[in-house]
Amino acid sequence: MPETKNVFISHVHKDDAGLKKLKDLLEPKGMGIRDSSIHTGKFNNASDENYIKTQILAPAINWAGVFICYVSPETKDSDWVNWEIEYAAKQGKRIVGVWEHGQKECELPSALEEYADAVVGWNGDAIIDAINGKDGWEKPDGGPCDTVPLKKHPC
Repeated sequence: MPETKNVFISHVHKDDAGLKKLKDLLEPKGMGIRDSSIHTGKFNNASDENYIKTQILAPAINWAGVFICYVSPETKDSDWVNWEIEYAAKQGKRIVGVWEHGQKECELPSALEEYADAVVGWNGDAIIDAINGKDGWEKPDGGPCDTVPLKKHPC
């Protein structure tokens, strides 16, 4: 039986299918994922931004042991993704960026650049290591990033 982790996966809704791919990648390697994020199969009808943040997203992020940001070209422009990352950082969550499957490289959300503990390519072992506490920054192909003079070392 695989080890199971409670996670919140921050993403833009066009990437909903990628969440299943991520879970399917990790399960054969021994890690099951219980995901508290909001996606097509678990959508809500709320429209008040404050209500969504305080009554839907915050409790879901608080429940999770690890916060994952699914990185695609659209995530950098999402105010919701940046808010979720900042909220997770304030709660002391481990923050892991995972490059979208097949992604060649794109800009990261600004909050991910600031708060991520790890950003890894589409490799099950690297993702599991990052979830379990290994820090590091990778390009989408799994290669090392050039270090830059920031708090973290994004690509």
